[in-house]
Amino acid sequence: MLHLSASLWILLTVCWAQQTPLPTTHSPNQNRGIKFRLAGYPRKHNEGRVEVFYNQEWGTICDDDFTMENAHILCRHLGFTEATGWTHSAKYGKGVGRIWLDNVICSGSEKSITDCNSRGWGNSDCTHEEDAGVICKDERIPGFIEPNTIETEQRQVEEIRLRPAVSGAKNRLPVAEGILEVKHKDSWEQVCDAGWTVKNSRVVCGMLGFPSDKKLNKNFYKNVKKQVAVKRPPKVAFKPRLYLERQKPAFRLHSVQCTGSEVHLSLCPMDFYKVNSSSTCDGSPVVVSCSMGHAISSSLLSNKKKKVTVQREETIRLKGGSRPGEGRVEILKNGQWGTVCDDRWDLQAASVVCRELGFGSAKEALTGARMGQGMGPIHMNEVRCTGLESSIWDCQYKNITEEDCKHTEDAAVKCNSPYMGYERTIRLAGGRTRTEGRVEVLYGPRGSERWGLICGEGWGTMEAATVCQQIGLGYVSSALQETWYWDASNVTQMVLSGVRCSGNEMSLQQCTHHGTVSCKNTGTRHAAGVICSETASDLVLHAALVQETAYIEDRPLHMLYCAAEENCLSSSARNANWPYGHRRLLRFSSQIHNNGRADFRPKAGRHSWVWHECHGHYHSMDIFTHYDLLTSNGTKVAEGHKASFCLEDSDCQELVSKRYECANFGEQGITVGCWDLYRHDIDCQWIDITDVKPGNYILQVVINPNYEVAESDFTNNAMKCNCKYDGHRIWIHNCHLGDAFSEEANKQFEQYRGQLNNQII
Repeated sequence: MLHLSASLWILLTVCWAQQTPLPTTHSPNQNRGIKFRLAGYPRKHNEGRVEVFYNQEWGTICDDDFTMENAHILCRHLGFTEATGWTHSAKYGKGVGRIWLDNVICSGSEKSITDCNSRGWGNSDCTHEEDAGVICKDERIPGFIEPNTIETEQRQVEEIRLRPAVSGAKNRLPVAEGILEVKHKDSWEQVCDAGWTVKNSRVVCGMLGFPSDKKLNKNFYKNVKKQVAVKRPPKVAFKPRLYLERQKPAFRLHSVQCTGSEVHLSLCPMDFYKVNSSSTCDGSPVVVSCSMGHAISSSLLSNKKKKVTVQREETIRLKGGSRPGEGRVEILKNGQWGTVCDDRWDLQAASVVCRELGFGSAKEALTGARMGQGMGPIHMNEVRCTGLESSIWDCQYKNITEEDCKHTEDAAVKCNSPYMGYERTIRLAGGRTRTEGRVEVLYGPRGSERWGLICGEGWGTMEAATVCQQIGLGYVSSALQETWYWDASNVTQMVLSGVRCSGNEMSLQQCTHHGTVSCKNTGTRHAAGVICSETASDLVLHAALVQETAYIEDRPLHMLYCAAEENCLSSSARNANWPYGHRRLLRFSSQIHNNGRADFRPKAGRHSWVWHECHGHYHSMDIFTHYDLLTSNGTKVAEGHKASFCLEDSDCQELVSKRYECANFGEQGITVGCWDLYRHDIDCQWIDITDVKPGNYILQVVINPNYEVAESDFTNNAMKCNCKYDGHRIWIHNCHLGDAFSEEANKQFEQYRGQLNNQII
């Protein structure tokens, strides 16, 4: 287990707690020297793991029953006015020593944490994987006195950057090479390169979002120094100016000794130059060069270059995240994608995943399905990495059994990603909060850019999702084609139209759009807008249930009037001899789970739901699911669709309560952890195959096909099955989600014997 040495702790403030002590077996004299500090990595000075000094020993606080009220009191102990958040599951790393407090419950009015209810000092059933942390508002209590501060000088590296050595390079992003600078108070200072190693550079590159360092061309810097010193004729205008020649370095660190596995520079042994010290560096400032990861470099290529780039075979991927480098960890084993259990999941293992994907080291190792639950197998448990492995498969791990882990324990990561400056070119205006507004983009040739609007025609969920991601506001909640109620800006000109995003872009500028603006309604009321959210739903179909419940029914026409009215039969039914005859229906049940982190709600409000007298229910969406029967080349031979007869919680996971019920004009939706079951015997839960000839087909089911409602992941909305029909009976097999298998396995699935000629064999 990694931990910080004493010289690297931030000891923000310490205060005596002389209020009534918590119930304890210790004598009152032992309670007088209670102190508090923040620790851990990576973090800023006003956040961290909470540590308590009690009975002459530093320890931590368990996150069980932790609340914002607890956080407020602890932040005030530390000299801050209030808390803005708190963390659980050892976000800032695991502490050492005793867990002094557990099940702490405060009302918020207490003067001291010792006035709150708890299990008593040292009485805990937690491990350090449950250490609590706080995020305090960066505002100090006026006149706060720190009588017991152990260390007054901050000896933690909060923030680093690479400053381009040559003038002009600072405008090119991302910055992958330059002079290493660390932030100290309000200034940036350098690191002495005496004894600097490539292991140190690897840690720095990881923090900046790059998977590794690369060899530095030291001769370049030597030559630039010489060129600066040489006077050139007036016609030779280019004089590369080295940053070192313009400003005298101010050194902050020296003697850094990383092993290369650290996720943050603060974990490495190092020495700090004392303030106002006369000591100088015998060398020069450290210069670091980082290699660009494929995740970022591929996004910088033009579409034409992307087509000729050799596609890499994925063996690991992230799902459900709102930004590049974030998501649930999924790995490919035996051709099938599965998840990783969060038992013993830490920053070292998360960093191996991040670097393998082309990002830097991990900012966070998330547990408890914080990026939504996966489906299918769980391939790994108790992953243990040193941090130097090139792949998660090189780490130690245990195979999983169903009793060991469930998808509620799926591991996820947030990786360090290079700063691209994408948020500079886009903004939201007029919204009630910072998470909503009319979209304004900076557009035009370099040097004459202007802010403009986007035409709302065709503006949809995928485009809005790209905006929310680019600005760093999470997931999309709504994509708006009219924003007249946000008309609070002096920007009036439409500069983009026909914007189309696939969902893989890092910025709106990478999406396709019209060459020249073509917009029927050019008024500002028709400009595009977005509402963003920190969380999103994620609908996933239970594929096995489709396979288990599929059958053929010949249903008399006189029993299908309602279905015909709702357009649930094929077009040939219009010419049938009603009410005589029958239609042949492929029926099956569908169970749609919400595995995301927000409830799935219909796009339309209750005021616009449509009452259907025939079936006696309200429709809240025009099309909720597509059912199709396809040939091997993708041609539809039969189709069905289902409007959202009603979206409700049919059943839920253990400890999750139902929230939505359609009866009596109730609210519609699917709660996180619940599912909506449409049984095979419900009207329109079928495909009309009356006109289908015998043969081999693919049954495809697509949820939320028009992206009407935002989700964190649309790639798992489709399900496919092999289907064999001999004119009398039907066989459904091999049902799976569209993204459940490798590309090679999917190719084999789509081309099985007899399917190419569409004949029964």
